[in-house]
Amino acid sequence: MSSKLLYDKVIYCIVFVVVELSLIPTYGQQGRVTTNFDKNWKFYLGDIVGAEKLSFDDNSWRTLNVPHDWSIEGNYDSNNPTQRGGGYLPAGVGWYRKCFTMSNSDTEHSVFIEFDAVMANSDIWINGHYLGHRPMGYLPINYEITKYLKFNEVNVIAVRVDNSIQPASRWYTGAGIYRHVKLITTNPIHLERGSVFITTPKIEKNSAEVRISCSIINSSQNTCKIGFQTEIKSPSGQKIQSDYEMVTILAGDTIHSLQTVIISHPEIWDIQTPNLYCATTRIFNEKHLIDYELNKFGIRNFKFESKTGFWLNGHNLKILGACVHHDGGAVGTAVPASVWARRIQRLKQIGCNALRGAHTPMDQTFYNLCDSLGMLLLDETFDTWTAAKPNGEKAYNLYFKDWWKIDAKEAIIRIRNHPSIILYSLGNEIRDNLNSLEGRRYFLDLRSLTRKLDPTRPITMALFRPKQMRLFENGFSEMLDVIGQNYGEKGLIAVGAAKPGRKIIGTENTPSRSSWLVVRDTPAMAGMFIWTGFDYLGESDWPRIAWNTGLFDRNGNWKHLSWERQSWWTDKPMVHIVRRSKDLQNGYTDDWTPASPDSYRAEVIVYSNCDEVELLLNGKSLGIQSVPHDDSPNIWHIDYQPGVLKAIGRINGNEVANHEHRTAGEAHHIILETERTVLPYDWEEVAYLTATVVDMHGVRCPNILTDIKFNISGPGEIISIDNSDVFSHERYKANHRTAYKGRVIAIVRAIADNGTITVKAEADGLGSSNVTIKATR
Repeated sequence: MSSKLLYDKVIYCIVFVVVELSLIPTYGQQGRVTTNFDKNWKFYLGDIVGAEKLSFDDNSWRTLNVPHDWSIEGNYDSNNPTQRGGGYLPAGVGWYRKCFTMSNSDTEHSVFIEFDAVMANSDIWINGHYLGHRPMGYLPINYEITKYLKFNEVNVIAVRVDNSIQPASRWYTGAGIYRHVKLITTNPIHLERGSVFITTPKIEKNSAEVRISCSIINSSQNTCKIGFQTEIKSPSGQKIQSDYEMVTILAGDTIHSLQTVIISHPEIWDIQTPNLYCATTRIFNEKHLIDYELNKFGIRNFKFESKTGFWLNGHNLKILGACVHHDGGAVGTAVPASVWARRIQRLKQIGCNALRGAHTPMDQTFYNLCDSLGMLLLDETFDTWTAAKPNGEKAYNLYFKDWWKIDAKEAIIRIRNHPSIILYSLGNEIRDNLNSLEGRRYFLDLRSLTRKLDPTRPITMALFRPKQMRLFENGFSEMLDVIGQNYGEKGLIAVGAAKPGRKIIGTENTPSRSSWLVVRDTPAMAGMFIWTGFDYLGESDWPRIAWNTGLFDRNGNWKHLSWERQSWWTDKPMVHIVRRSKDLQNGYTDDWTPASPDSYRAEVIVYSNCDEVELLLNGKSLGIQSVPHDDSPNIWHIDYQPGVLKAIGRINGNEVANHEHRTAGEAHHIILETERTVLPYDWEEVAYLTATVVDMHGVRCPNILTDIKFNISGPGEIISIDNSDVFSHERYKANHRTAYKGRVIAIVRAIADNGTITVKAEADGLGSSNVTIKATR
């Protein structure tokens, strides 16, 4: 197969205009067709002989829609082979099958099946023909199935998922077809998958140069003359079209193109104004559309400097980041977009401006949301190379040698158009010997492939014990564009200062104040990524089933770390009271209702970014304190009295913020609240409902342990129930849960596009409470 560069042409567009229709080809709705393939799969939990065969009878199997995480549906058990890494949820083998038909009109097309991800060790068949195996559970899988299809007859896709090899991860992975599936039909002449790459190499005040490269495949038996064109649509809706180009492509050939378009007065992508352009690349045959692809991109520039850290669009910006795993708490790893959107918005509320996908490629929806919501992103490819890690000895290290090149390429080509991504990490705390020839070769090969696929972004690693490996002395750190290190902030700063030109960033950091102050006060330190943004499932010892030092709990509820970080990372005046006690699960609580109030001496902590804070108990001032410059909180030790505890934040003597807690009386009733009153009928859209046990005045009763039951009617379903307790072993796929800190959450999805969803929460002796949600298109 020959391969050649087609052209490199610059089209200068001074004014946003649309070329007259008479000058461009006409086209209808032909070309690429992408069909959602999520609905009506058959599922069987367990292994079974012959399930890949077309004739296999699956009538007794469960019918469901994907994305689907079957592990989150199971029971917690200390004997489950996933152990601490997988959060003690089930592992094993599962099968999926789906029947479908193809029209005779598709016989001249190329047909592909694409899974956004399958966890893990998947084997896939079409009509009994084996398509392939894939160990990696975090990346898309794409197979062409054209020659195996039966047109106007029943076809069957069969998928075997094997998670029985354990322990396979240091955190919860989920199990099954947990991301979306699509069927893609194209003309034999089509854009090569993942080949469209958009860059903005030159950005000035009044113009920006946009380059669009792509590859076009001719898998037909004929030499053809084709035309192609790229149209760019600005965030404000204006359009620019490239010249319409013609070229001859030989049978079985692949050609490569490069277009350059000048955009005048570009709308810049930034964390405050995340403007996105849309580029549509189209291929024509005799002026009929035969393929197209849409890609969003942003126009922005950034750089890392050795003395001043990170710069975005000409502004020096401290990266205030958090690490996140790919699970969504109670929904497991089949995470709707609205769950990610809610999480990102929570983090932005406390001043977070960057995320690190730890330690794997994330869902495509996650990248889209980082783009649209203005969140910077450090993307990480691998958690292991060949050396195993404790509590995940049978992870990707078993497959790295055979699969790294395929997986690394897939990881990069699917995300390189996302403006949110500013840094690639090739590995997290890699245990391979980076001083050995083999370890260096793995790194250099990975770096070379990453730079070939995307030369526009710097490369780092989250280094593991770099001093022990002498990585700062043997030249290894100089092979990184930006030196990344987990923890040890002071040591990293010393490394940066030891040699001119070294650029440094904290790739993983504790949420401690000492870590923050080192980053805050060192201009050379580009930023930090707190471990973690949210509590996550796994990586905990029984009876604990989740990591609980996130800035937010796994359902997005605020914690003391949330308010503390908000006081450090935001300028909008805020003040918040928490109470500290050694007998609490994480040492802090957000209330003024101690479980044992008699002779209770309270440690009251107030977080604020104001000049000073005054604390009052039942209207009596307990003193005014200046907010320390070292970002430590204001602390009072007081004898407990029931009533109202209030904090007032002042700037220049003026009250600008306040917060108060009231002592709860006896549990009286339940309040059920929903964050959304309108819910689109879409798998990606869910609503969080919170049932709270309150006293007769509506004050939350944090010490109540009552069981709360949920019922739903109308066009909706409850997909999960949770309480955020890291010691709770109750099932998520249930209709009741024990209250923790006086709360239980229910996650609801619409199952039709019209009607009223009614959800009721009730508990013995506390009555019930209802909310209604309107289901829409």
